Amino acid sequence: MRLDHIAYRVSDREAAVKYFNIFLGYIIDPAIPIGFDIQFEDNTFAKCYVLKPPESQSTTTGRIAYGYLGAEWHAPPEIFVSDGSENSIVADWVAKNGPGIHHLAYEVDSVEETMKEWNKMGLEFTTNKPLKCPGLVQAFTLPNSVTGIIYEVIERTTQGFCRDNVKDLMKSTVKD
Repeated sequence: MRLDHIAYRVSDREAAVKYFNIFLGYIIDPAIPIGFDIQFEDNTFAKCYVLKPPESQSTTTGRIAYGYLGAEWHAPPEIFVSDGSENSIVADWVAKNGPGIHHLAYEVDSVEETMKEWNKMGLEFTTNKPLKCPGLVQAFTLPNSVTGIIYEVIERTTQGFCRDNVKDLMKSTVKD
């Protein structure tokens, strides 16, 4: 299991992108340079960017200079940033909680098996079945009573992000 991405909900995604670029070196994913919008049934929307980490692995020079030759290096997670129109799922969440981390996503071998295991240990998910797109399977937990964080489990074979899954995941975290 590894940290796949960190999802932020903010009031100004352009400012958030600039912050992550200046301070952490993240860039907008070149495969999705304009980001994507999600339109909800009530005509509100969320605007999203996927940010790529500055590197997938530390340089050999850095390893030698700091005495880490032969050490295992882990790729940093992606960052997913969204803001939303007035009264949208994202804007309402930001108004209630302030801008910040919405969830942490962990890549797993099997979302369905992880859901079964975590349910047995007392964690609840927002849906009974994972959400699926070709090459992508995902599910969200309810906010954790110990950490306060929502966790996503994600299984990828080919897909980066799927607009339909993002929309359904956003809707699944809204309590009626």
